[in-house]
Amino acid sequence: MFGPPGRLYVYRSYGVHWCANVVCDAEGVGAAVLLRALAPTHGLDAMRSRRGVEDELLLCSGPGRLAEALAITGADDGASLEEPPFTLRLPAAPAPVVVGPRVGITRARELPWRFSLRGSPYVSRPRPRA
Repeated sequence: MFGPPGRLYVYRSYGVHWCANVVCDAEGVGAAVLLRALAPTHGLDAMRSRRGVEDELLLCSGPGRLAEALAITGADDGASLEEPPFTLRLPAAPAPVVVGPRVGITRARELPWRFSLRGSPYVSRPRPRA
């Protein structure tokens, strides 16, 4: 989590699920974004096999599900998102983003540090309001 930016910080949550964060500040500064969900667009058969579910909405809707679907483990900790098998790209246009309170924590829950695409059905619950 302390850099360099553009790398994965991967850890076990409660000793059960892998969670992936993207380091997003200068090396030495503890700043990262937890990847909570994504819209699966490529490799759906592999994701379904890893997760053991068919429903596309359940493949990556939650940090543990996302890591499992993408086969991210502790071995990926520190991996660059600019090198295969990962790719980090800017979107073609600005995305409509909604902000909501943090989830899955006991302290600082009121801080507006949860960002998602407006109206995305892939966001894990509870979904931020538009």
